[in-house]
Amino acid sequence: MSCELAQTTVHGYFDGELDAVRALEFERHLENCPECQASLESIESLRTRLRQADLRERASPQLRERLHRQLRQATGVAPAPVMSSLRRFLMPAFATLAVAAGFMIAWFSLQAHTEAARVTAELIDAHVRSLQPGHLTDVLSTDQHTVKPWFDGKLDFVPPVSDFAGQGFPLVGGRIDVVDGHNVATVVYGRRKHTINLFVWPSRNAEPLAGGSGSRQGYNWVMWRSGDMQFCLVSDVSAADLRELEGLIKR
Repeated sequence: MSCELAQTTVHGYFDGELDAVRALEFERHLENCPECQASLESIESLRTRLRQADLRERASPQLRERLHRQLRQATGVAPAPVMSSLRRFLMPAFATLAVAAGFMIAWFSLQAHTEAARVTAELIDAHVRSLQPGHLTDVLSTDQHTVKPWFDGKLDFVPPVSDFAGQGFPLVGGRIDVVDGHNVATVVYGRRKHTINLFVWPSRNAEPLAGGSGSRQGYNWVMWRSGDMQFCLVSDVSAADLRELEGLIKR
């Protein structure tokens, strides 16, 4: 069975982004999880290769002068012998650039994954905090016309607020959380005796967080993007319930 922490926590642990309690919990988990151990070793190996790789190759003065001379002699489309020489001398540089590009793609992919895992972990932590007495709502109301105006003036965006009581997801209220250093709107829904938090915030990075779903420590989450806004549902209800609410919100 695939370990969820190998996807959501190991990158944050490697980058030193976990707090002391979560880092200790993960280290205990790591002792008995071969998948997380392998994932951590893979990240360490990639970073080592990136640091040790000699990705720059300087052309010698003789090579630069020879290329300049051949280019000066060429008019229009260079004759075949000149192009052959250019290819012979430029192919090693192209090969080096290809290797560098491969490493950079892998690096940015790793960074994007780490960013998504870190933000997801913060959202789940915010959900857990909200379950403590007195932390669930700043505005307690089942009326969307009360909850939505409450956010007005407190944020630089307007979150969508709807009541889905008829479909089994009654509106409970709303509050403001801080995630990734920014204010996010949190709309609270109920599902039977469970609580569902809908986190909403504008996409502030050039590349928005990827959509997806998963679970961590007994909590399920679903994330998606609509327009310029990011959405994430977090709860201990089933993944199917979260997908149902996601569909209602997207209507």
